[in-house]
Amino acid sequence: MEVLEKRISLAQLPTPVQPLSRISGDLDGPEIYIKRDDLTGIGISGNKVRKLEYSAASAMEQDCKVLITCGGIQSNHARATAAVAAKLGLCCHLVLSGSKPEVPEGNHFLDLMFGAEITYAPDIDLKGFQDLLDEIAENYRSRGMKPYVIPLGASDPTGSLGYINAVREMIPQFMDLGIMPDHIVCATGSAGTLSGLLAGKSLFGLPSKLNAFSVAFDSSSIRNSVDRIIDGLAKSYFPGLDCNSSEIRIFEDYICGGYTRTNQDQLSFIRKMASLEGVLMDPTYTGKAFFGLAQEIIRGSFKKGESVLFIHTGGVFGLFPYRETIQEEIFSK
Repeated sequence: MEVLEKRISLAQLPTPVQPLSRISGDLDGPEIYIKRDDLTGIGISGNKVRKLEYSAASAMEQDCKVLITCGGIQSNHARATAAVAAKLGLCCHLVLSGSKPEVPEGNHFLDLMFGAEITYAPDIDLKGFQDLLDEIAENYRSRGMKPYVIPLGASDPTGSLGYINAVREMIPQFMDLGIMPDHIVCATGSAGTLSGLLAGKSLFGLPSKLNAFSVAFDSSSIRNSVDRIIDGLAKSYFPGLDCNSSEIRIFEDYICGGYTRTNQDQLSFIRKMASLEGVLMDPTYTGKAFFGLAQEIIRGSFKKGESVLFIHTGGVFGLFPYRETIQEEIFSK
């Protein structure tokens, strides 16, 4: 596991594992625990900084001077990349889907605070992202600045090392708490975190079943992404790695129309979590996934007597663009 040591230490680790006794009681289902990866530090970067510890180490090893990546206007990954670049004295260039807002909010505001250069790209698709990243990278090369391009969500074999390392971190925590979760649950978008968890589960013999709630893509697309990343991990880092996406249960019923989209039920549940547990979740990732988990507990997909670990991947700043909608609900009662 020597490869797991080749990182830049940026996150505050280990992040705690805590019981969620009040929401567990409210749902009258399994015992729910939470892995607080919203507390990793450095710009409150959530799960993304685990990946960026490895991506940034690779960039620094290659003497790159600028980190280039992409995401939505409220991308946690883009904001985390900007924070990491600032910390390491690197330039950062973000490609954000959508038009430039009149007033920067949430993660977008923090991108600017961290000093990132931003290119706005309305109506862009995944291929368009890659073409634009390549064009920007070539522009920096022409100016004598070596770029390092990080894909959407740092979801490649290098970034996924962060969550292989997270599995290694969690196992002694489970032993200390006297638990072994029947299920591990996370939100998934570009599938880098999910792929790392799956690879870590295989490499470290973790018996927990892996479950993911999609925030954007259908299950087939997610499985294709996972298998691509696992294949890359096997070729680049772990020869003989034997796992695939068929081992994951993927829920796609809570996407709610697409990435960054939500509805009143999900927002109400996010407020409920805050009032019951003092835990803040965002409408794009964790709030959407935990809402889905709650609904699946009610449906019987997770049963009383079992234990569930939910990985809180961060994203609190994504709450702020929805503040008016949430306030309307609060003050209408």
